[in-house]
Amino acid sequence: MAEHNHVVNKEGEVALNKVDDALNRIDDSKKDDILGSFDSFKSYLSDKIEMAQKIGLNEEVMAKAAEKIAGYLAAKEEPRNSEEKLLQELWKVGDKEQQHALAHMLVRVAQSS
Repeated sequence: MAEHNHVVNKEGEVALNKVDDALNRIDDSKKDDILGSFDSFKSYLSDKIEMAQKIGLNEEVMAKAAEKIAGYLAAKEEPRNSEEKLLQELWKVGDKEQQHALAHMLVRVAQSS
């Protein structure tokens, strides 16, 4: 896949405007694998956080990416378990500041997994 399709380029710069496109490219069976259980979601997120740390992204950049992902999931994916339903409801009732704080907490949950 060409680099212009990636959210993070080889210099470690993040293009948050490409997050939705990247998520739309994930096929449905892969989404089902990732979102099938909260543990698999945390594991997937943990792998991505670990990769982001290895290329030097700080928590703020990771939280901004997590915000984009959470917004996408809340708008376009049905929760597949009670934990995802709770996260979706918290996301939808939160204002921008609260959503940003929740994104930071999701990054930390993934880091602790």
